[in-house]
Amino acid sequence: MGQNNHTSLHGFILLGFSDHPKLEMVLSGVVTLFYFVTWVGNTAIILASLLDSHLHTPMYFFLRNLSFLDLCFTTSIIPQMLVNLWGPDKTISYVGCVAQLYVYMWLGSTECLLLAVMSYDRFTAICKPLHYLVIMNPHLCLKMIITVWSISLAVSVLLCTLTLNLPRCGNNLLDHFLCELPAMVKIACIDTTTVEMSVFALGIVIVLTPLGLILISYGYIAKAVLRIKSKEGQQKAINTCGSHLTVVSIFYGTIIYMYLQPGNSASKDQGKFLTLFYTIITPSLNPLVYTLRNKDMKNALRKLVTVDRESTKSKRGQKS
Repeated sequence: MGQNNHTSLHGFILLGFSDHPKLEMVLSGVVTLFYFVTWVGNTAIILASLLDSHLHTPMYFFLRNLSFLDLCFTTSIIPQMLVNLWGPDKTISYVGCVAQLYVYMWLGSTECLLLAVMSYDRFTAICKPLHYLVIMNPHLCLKMIITVWSISLAVSVLLCTLTLNLPRCGNNLLDHFLCELPAMVKIACIDTTTVEMSVFALGIVIVLTPLGLILISYGYIAKAVLRIKSKEGQQKAINTCGSHLTVVSIFYGTIIYMYLQPGNSASKDQGKFLTLFYTIITPSLNPLVYTLRNKDMKNALRKLVTVDRESTKSKRGQKS
């Protein structure tokens, strides 16, 4: 117990990529770049969809939530990671590590469920177009979002509390660049089979259940698209769903490979790079994916840029 208190006082050491000093220098630049892209891209989506009245629909309401989620997700990880990459100090305080653990788990679970909600929205839009706005009314959309965030918070509290209560016998070396649940379980000094099985079981529920709902939704969507006679209508439906399906494939593909595999089958460096991919690179790709094939979002972003330029010119005119 005393040794656990020692860990609590002195925090943890995030080993990250410290055994590859040259790689750390490269990664710091790459991570900074992707963080900047994430902030610019997701902030632009939030502002454009808020300011353009044509985008005040359920689809863009959920997209705003996804963009906000990605901003929070990356911000909970990258600042601390950059501090550790830039200097010799690899420590993180106990409070900081616990906060990161809970927030990371909460936001990761939320994204899994949110992507399932977004697929239901696309299913309703394509399979029940005449009743879409009646079914996906603002009250239901808000209710769904609150439920998603609440369930994810409950899962995070349960799993993270269970993990933090494991005795660590003074072990404070985390072989990762963030305070992640599997890394915390590994430094426990008792048999963690029960905890690992609990994490695995809840992982199946929080990852595979939403994925199952997404696949079912897209099964019905595929049938509906095939029944559309006009090629233009089919193309519009494919464009509407293509962006979401791309994001789902990237996010869930990496998550499933990472977490739903037995034991230590992946190498430690492979695990770190996969975590780096879905926590840092994926959030920066989402705005790109959603704007490339979406004319409405492109137009809204053009308007946002035009408004910004006009306001800048107006300010310069007033100064002169």
